[in-house]
Amino acid sequence: MNKIRNSKFSVRLPIFLALALVCGIFIGAIMSNNARNANVMDSVRKYGQILTLIETEYVDTVNMDELVDFSITKMLEKLDPHTAYIPKKDIEIARSVLEGDFEGIGIEFNIIKDTIYVVTPISGGPSEEVGLMAGDKIVKVDDKVVAGTHIGNSDVFKLLRGPKGTKVKVSIKRKGAKNLLDFVITRDKIPTYSVDVSYMIDSVTGYIKVSRFAANTYVEFKQALTELNALGMQRMILDLRDNPGGYLDRATKMADEFLSGKKLIVYTDGKEAKYDSRYFAEFKGDFEKGPLIVLINEGSASASEIVSGALQDNDRALLIGRRSFGKGLVQLPINLTDGSELRLTISRYYTPSGRSIQKPYDPNSAEEYGGELMKRYQHGEFFHQDSIKFADSLKFKTTKGRTVYGGGGVMPDIFVPRDTTAYTQYLIDLFNKNVIREYTLDYYSNNKETLKKMTIEEFQKNFKVTEQMIQDLIELGNKSGVKFKESDYQKSKEFLRINMKAYIARSLYGNKGFYPIINMSDEVFLVAIKKWDKAKGIEKGK
Repeated sequence: MNKIRNSKFSVRLPIFLALALVCGIFIGAIMSNNARNANVMDSVRKYGQILTLIETEYVDTVNMDELVDFSITKMLEKLDPHTAYIPKKDIEIARSVLEGDFEGIGIEFNIIKDTIYVVTPISGGPSEEVGLMAGDKIVKVDDKVVAGTHIGNSDVFKLLRGPKGTKVKVSIKRKGAKNLLDFVITRDKIPTYSVDVSYMIDSVTGYIKVSRFAANTYVEFKQALTELNALGMQRMILDLRDNPGGYLDRATKMADEFLSGKKLIVYTDGKEAKYDSRYFAEFKGDFEKGPLIVLINEGSASASEIVSGALQDNDRALLIGRRSFGKGLVQLPINLTDGSELRLTISRYYTPSGRSIQKPYDPNSAEEYGGELMKRYQHGEFFHQDSIKFADSLKFKTTKGRTVYGGGGVMPDIFVPRDTTAYTQYLIDLFNKNVIREYTLDYYSNNKETLKKMTIEEFQKNFKVTEQMIQDLIELGNKSGVKFKESDYQKSKEFLRINMKAYIARSLYGNKGFYPIINMSDEVFLVAIKKWDKAKGIEKGK
């Protein structure tokens, strides 16, 4: 007689079945049809039976956790592009992006030539406290070599993030030091910011760039708005380009700062009435009057589209840039019993005029949906407005009668094509090999005592990227395998100078040094600062 063994799966099977039953109960709870409930329970039983047979009868040993995670992921691909399952091992990093803080050593980093470079220690964080500097190269972590090991961003997170109070040893190579320098860093809670920068472009024009809608976004935005108002802001640029979205309520609060009265911001519609909601402006905002321009592009999605769509439909802002991504589905995060998470699409959202922003998708072709932006590029949409066609059935009207379109992103009022004049192959190669970033970090390290004597205003006005600096960068490019091309260089030279200056400013002053410089080579930004008369006319229905 064969001896009965309790395998790991046998022990865990009740957990799997309990998880499946919880899912079944949840799904059953939102369905009123009893036949559907029965179908769900039949499916749960079948799934459990298959798992049991694989564990007990299959010829090879199988990692059941991986198999279950894989099957869930593949199942969800048959729904929509944004319903997702996040395994327990990935949940901390996934949540930290939106929760607004994490625990770690507190550095911004870049991986250049398979080496972790410290871009800058986060102000007030533990790395700054022990003396890590911009330009340091992390060679070892806890005496284990990490340079030259094909390390990726997720690997860096795993090595350097950790619970508050724990310690990690980093060995760094610093310019001018013969030997590696060792630092023992005590991890702490590190705030992350979603308002990348706010500053006055001139005496009356404010600029705020928001990179995502995380837990702290509204508080950061409100503070930036208050500071700019105190500096005399009378008109404003809100930059939502490449903002992938996040929390819906943070988006509605931001929109409320610009909208007077009780104007509709967004509404949602789901299968069940409990997922239907309407969000209105509720309080007096800090910038309800004054010309407002919002910048969007193909990387602006979800909550970014809620804000830009609400301001466009209510004739409050002039939108400039390119058509946004087109994500109009709302996900509900559901904690599962094993610590993993299901992000389930439970409704669609609509702008005040009734537009659905969600672009079309085929549940059987996830790859096609993911490649849609590349199709736009190949079709010429990034360069020619005429290549964008909207059906008359998708035509809607703003509060003052302007025509807007739904069915796939928010179309700006003023289209700005992507300017690729300076984007030669030589420049692209320099960026791809991180030559520009490496050179500017080295330049900062070698000249920081002189540079630190300059105020940010003095640097912006007086610092020049010299011809010798350019030649040194070209030489570094040659050493990195980027072959010099004279014709390409002449086309890219001025753009290259601006980027070099901007990245040196980032090492010195952070984003407040970087963006005022880099924006002066940005085609969308340069169009925006010339369109204030048009922005004034929006509120008048012009």
